[in-house]
Amino acid sequence: MEIVFAASECAPWAKTGGLADVVSALPKTLVKMGHKVSVFLPYYRQVAKLAPNAPVVLPSVTVPFPSYNRFVRILDGGAAEGVKMYFVDCPELFDRESFYATPSGDYPDNAERFGLLSRAIIEATKVLGVPDVYHVHDWQTAMLAVMLRSVYYFDPVLRHIPAVLTIHNAGYQGAFPPQTMEKLLLPWEMFTFDKLEQNDTLNFLKGGIVYADAITTVSRTYAEEIKTAEFGNGLEGTLQRRSGDLFGILNGVDYEEWDPSVDPHIAAHYSAEKLEGKKECRRDLLHAFGFGGIGEQTAVIGVVSRFATQKGFDFIVDIIDRLAQEDVVLVMLGNGEEYYERLLMEVAERFPAKVRVQVKFDNVLAHKIEAGSDMFLMPSRYEPGGLNQIYSLRYGTVPIVRATGGLEDTIDEQPNGGGNGFKFRGYDSEALLEAIRRALAAFRNKDEWTAMMRRGMVEDFSWNKPAAEYVKVYERVIQNRS
Repeated sequence: MEIVFAASECAPWAKTGGLADVVSALPKTLVKMGHKVSVFLPYYRQVAKLAPNAPVVLPSVTVPFPSYNRFVRILDGGAAEGVKMYFVDCPELFDRESFYATPSGDYPDNAERFGLLSRAIIEATKVLGVPDVYHVHDWQTAMLAVMLRSVYYFDPVLRHIPAVLTIHNAGYQGAFPPQTMEKLLLPWEMFTFDKLEQNDTLNFLKGGIVYADAITTVSRTYAEEIKTAEFGNGLEGTLQRRSGDLFGILNGVDYEEWDPSVDPHIAAHYSAEKLEGKKECRRDLLHAFGFGGIGEQTAVIGVVSRFATQKGFDFIVDIIDRLAQEDVVLVMLGNGEEYYERLLMEVAERFPAKVRVQVKFDNVLAHKIEAGSDMFLMPSRYEPGGLNQIYSLRYGTVPIVRATGGLEDTIDEQPNGGGNGFKFRGYDSEALLEAIRRALAAFRNKDEWTAMMRRGMVEDFSWNKPAAEYVKVYERVIQNRS
């Protein structure tokens, strides 16, 4: 089977979150299963720095707009582990400081930028090879599914090619003014509530949901959650109508990068059979955050996250005075909303013996936190898939999570001390504090704690099972279109 991935991010080229990890790792696993996969990505300024002399494959692809054409080049990004990489080069749209926005807000021409991306990928594949299925990701490439069923409807080469849309986060939808319909040369009869219109805007993600042959999202629980008003962000009715074609497939993780037995970023290697190295990693982590004299009985709680309300930082700030009374130290790494960056720095100043915060993204330090912490905190208000809790399991770092999305699907708390972690269900900080206290009680029983660590470490959340589920979805939509 030939599969084309269309996405706005892919590690290591362009990354702001989990989307980039999925678009990097899933194709590699599909190739190992015998499929042929190509990934198309914008040639952002950051990508150009990593691949400055990418060879030109197609020197000129025409993308029409109402009163002008844009001409883009398709560049060869090489092949990694059998996955072919292509870059869509349009300097006036993609050679910018960041991917989607400036500090003052989204780029005003994002509809044109990502509408062009979708159309350029379709045109490029007509020359380079039409796939058996297009796999598009989030609102930025959802328009590809819309265009296949509208402006390319009468193209005999593309008419029977299906598209699968993966929603990584339904909170980001790509909503633009109605006149964007004309900008992208879409027929006005599609600007209706049952197709592309949402709150008098053209909604890219909604269009993808309506016109894709199947929709997937990144955990079973999130697939159910986005059909409700709480998590659907206004698209719950559209998703309910497509529920027969909606599949929750839990993200896998890349154990070549996240495995304490081989991780090059940590102080000592260890495994479920040989846990001794974790103590050295703990000492190294405490040293990296400037802690001294912390005894083994004190629990080290780690956080690696975007600092945002979505990630539950209001819960953490709300309980910090009482948490500081417990026998714990808290190490936090991340950046995000300025409000929380400032607030967390103030918390660290108030409790210097208990809390340390580093406001930045640092991959090496993220690995050290996963390896050196005793517990990992993820009190997310919603979490479509989540990766850090799965990394934590492999590193013997027991997760404490809110029961939502992928956190609900991966973490299992048992009343008798079994399971692989701790979770709370309420939408309040008291429930979080209770969960932490349950974890601290278990931590004091070293035999129980070690057994829980080992249970998590031997679980398999690799990409093999999710990739096989994606193949079933691809086969289903190909069959339905044939």
